Amino acid sequence: MTGKTNTKFIRNLIILILIFAAGVLVGGKNPGILDNLDSNRTTQNSSLPNRLDYSGVEEVYSKLRANFDGQLDQKKLEDGLKQGLVNAAGDPYTEYLNAQDTKDFNDELNGTFEGIGAELGKKDQSIVIVSPIAGFPAAKAGLKPKDVISDINGQSAFDISISEAVQKIRGPKGSKVKLGVIRDGKKLEFSITRAKITVPSVSEKVVGGVGVIKIIRFGDDTVNLARKYANDLNSKHVKGVVLDLRGNPGGLLDAAVGVSSLWLDKGDTVLQEKRGGIVEKTYFAEGNPVLGGIPTVVLIDAGSASASEITAGALHDNGVATLIGTKSYGKGSVQEVLNLDDGGELKVTVARWYTPKGRNIDKEGIKPDKTVKFTQADSKAGRDPQQDAAIQNLK
Repeated sequence: MTGKTNTKFIRNLIILILIFAAGVLVGGKNPGILDNLDSNRTTQNSSLPNRLDYSGVEEVYSKLRANFDGQLDQKKLEDGLKQGLVNAAGDPYTEYLNAQDTKDFNDELNGTFEGIGAELGKKDQSIVIVSPIAGFPAAKAGLKPKDVISDINGQSAFDISISEAVQKIRGPKGSKVKLGVIRDGKKLEFSITRAKITVPSVSEKVVGGVGVIKIIRFGDDTVNLARKYANDLNSKHVKGVVLDLRGNPGGLLDAAVGVSSLWLDKGDTVLQEKRGGIVEKTYFAEGNPVLGGIPTVVLIDAGSASASEITAGALHDNGVATLIGTKSYGKGSVQEVLNLDDGGELKVTVARWYTPKGRNIDKEGIKPDKTVKFTQADSKAGRDPQQDAAIQNLK
């Protein structure tokens, strides 16, 4: 994804990830993730003590160890402490990942994992589908963005973390997972066969003289692949370019900046990070706009989140692209990934991002210039009215 860039007492959450079990890229990785940039920034929490009082925790542990009827696992208890501490922050995108979760997270961001091919997010206390990846089990089974997962293999999915949901949904290729889903107030049941998901983050094609660049996540390979395809389309003298960000849950913030730079002049604003309403950092285009000046349409939908929204907002606000499709997801917070001594990672929300014109996308999403829907009937018939509208607009 998502949301790098850029589990909670036995886990809680972040909108990146489930392309794994279901899809990111938390978010991704989720949506809006910074590279590992530990810093001594001043925050409203600077007045808190440097160390917490763990005497109460030790008391709980002592009584649990002395009285619990069952076998306790020291590592799980320690992970639970960390997860519970982070969970207490009350932010859905701030999360502790242990060493195994960290490995899974990075594998997913790089596009290789075994699962159903969909990213999960969290809304209130429910696990939701951010985006099923086209061509993979979740999408083929009929899962849609904003479907609420009510149960996994018969067990309630209410008030569990994204990481927990990922662990339950992910599994060896060929095995099945059963999901109960709430959509428009109705309960639906899905039995989905897991598969190995290995996908480059970018693909390219030419339709009727128009180049189409499809980005499914913003990962480590995204900028190089996108620039390669941009150069290829340029050499073919295409009439225009469609940047397809539909179903893209996000990923690395730096990748969003790099992709935006294919259209924007050096120094153009890509986004602003704000903490407490104050601009802390502005990201600028890096130069060498291979596609600068070429008419462009960006396709977005309810599965376009985080880094996708950053890119769409940057190109739109700088006047180099028209937006077509449906309103995007609305994930406007930025997570910083911090390495931990135990091999795990802490993903922590450090800021909110705003488009060049100062629009806050968090919970609101980005509205297209032209709304064009893509229905289940269109999918079954092999039609793509959104892409058709984009190409027609460019012609």
